[in-house]
Amino acid sequence: MVEFGDLISAAGEFCLYQKVLVLLLSLPLLITPFQMVGQVFMVVDVPHYCNTDWIRAVGPNLTEEEQLNLTLPRDADGEYEQCTMYSPVDWDLDSIRAYGLNATEKCSSGWVYPTAQQPSLLTEFDLVCDRKDLGDISQSLSMVGLLVGGMIFGPLSDRIGRRPVLLISMLGQGLFGLAIAFLPNFILYVIFRCIMSTAVSGILITTLPLATEWVGVSYRSTAVLITHCFLAAGQLILAGLSYGIRNWRLLQIAGSAPMFALFFYFWVLPESPRWMVTRGKIEEAKKYLKKAAAINKRTIPPELLDQLKCETQTKTGSILDLLRKKHLLKVTLVMACAWFVDGLVYYGLSLNVTGFGLDIYLTQFAFGVVEIPGRISCIYMLRWFGRKKVQAVLLLVSGLMCLIIVGIPEDQAVAITVLAVIGKFAASASFSTSYVYAAELFPTVIRQSGVGLCSMAARVAGIIAPLIRLLEQYHHAIPMSVYGGATVLGGLLSFLLPETSMVELPDDTGTDNPQKRNKLQSLSKTDSEEKEINSENKV
Repeated sequence: MVEFGDLISAAGEFCLYQKVLVLLLSLPLLITPFQMVGQVFMVVDVPHYCNTDWIRAVGPNLTEEEQLNLTLPRDADGEYEQCTMYSPVDWDLDSIRAYGLNATEKCSSGWVYPTAQQPSLLTEFDLVCDRKDLGDISQSLSMVGLLVGGMIFGPLSDRIGRRPVLLISMLGQGLFGLAIAFLPNFILYVIFRCIMSTAVSGILITTLPLATEWVGVSYRSTAVLITHCFLAAGQLILAGLSYGIRNWRLLQIAGSAPMFALFFYFWVLPESPRWMVTRGKIEEAKKYLKKAAAINKRTIPPELLDQLKCETQTKTGSILDLLRKKHLLKVTLVMACAWFVDGLVYYGLSLNVTGFGLDIYLTQFAFGVVEIPGRISCIYMLRWFGRKKVQAVLLLVSGLMCLIIVGIPEDQAVAITVLAVIGKFAASASFSTSYVYAAELFPTVIRQSGVGLCSMAARVAGIIAPLIRLLEQYHHAIPMSVYGGATVLGGLLSFLLPETSMVELPDDTGTDNPQKRNKLQSLSKTDSEEKEINSENKV
């Protein structure tokens, strides 16, 4: 029986066909960061105060300054209150001027935004004062959408294939992302954004198996991390796009419409032949392999393709195998923990790195710049040191940076920022490592189910990371202590995982040890070679 890795080697492990495929998988990821964090630029706080046009009924000729003086109280700094107004009265203008107003109430007729030049999500839906938390709620619900996407598209990809799930997810992100720009109220905005995030999750977790199942063993990490570099580059694009377009509806269109330029994927995006083999679709898998070999100017020996028939006996898998089989249960629990703390420290640091002294657009640009070397460095670290050590050490470094920040005085903003940037570098690199590692640990028949489950753990962390920040009101050190302590624990647990570097991807749930699997493959190949030699000697 031929190993699938032998067919990939014969067709070309990382030649022209695979390089074009990785590029195709990377292009949607340039748009994805906008859908995940683009709302940050739509709810930028601006000066505002209560709408008090009621006084115009008795004083139509009042100047704007006179109107504000008569109808708005001032705070301790002498500035107009943003969320409070004097209660309207039925007096004439002279009485109001003579006696003044004393009773106050919350804004009852909306708000005025004197400096707003372009409509933003905040100004159009009045996400200020008592409604200010709605922006954070919307962001949390968006993360819930990512969580639901992991639950749906992971198992679905194992059942119907990687290609259709990726195409459906791209279409969903494009349609719902574009529709958001035309919604009339905030409730619909939240609903559509949650659905769109579900599609985003499908893209994130489906590009992973297509990138790993089409390339050779030594190029798996390179393929995945190249796609992650495009994800980091998308954050740079987001910074420039949001800086140039301040109208939130136009910004939403600009961040969503490019997905429709990729409609040609329907004709050019291939299915994973490895997945096809596990589903018994041998002839279709052969066609894809032959096409890849032809584009790579390689030839697959016919006897290798004939032996592929034996793979039809590969057992199908179920997500329940992750719980029933002891070795898969251990891998699932530890890997889910690693993804959880990855998400916790990544979003925790992103929310706390505020010491740059830059405006929000330059800060976002800095975040993207930090991530690019983090993602690129993984390509070499994984090649030199393996998966397990890199995963564990990066988590430990990221967690230790958070714990060290706890001991730094709050007035040392520069030192805190430097430590936070180092932590974010390690966190982004650790996230990329987790994607590569998970794809290699789970068998093909349930790979997407396993990765989807891990992705769910990361999304849960994304939901609760902002909530942990609320503990700062009790003591400023609590959030960073939680982020750091949990991440250090996750790093230590990662040492329990098996090493998968230079090991052939598992197809079924039978083999419980990558090293053992490699030895069995080597013995099988040795036996086959001995039989060939014996038959030649007889002749």
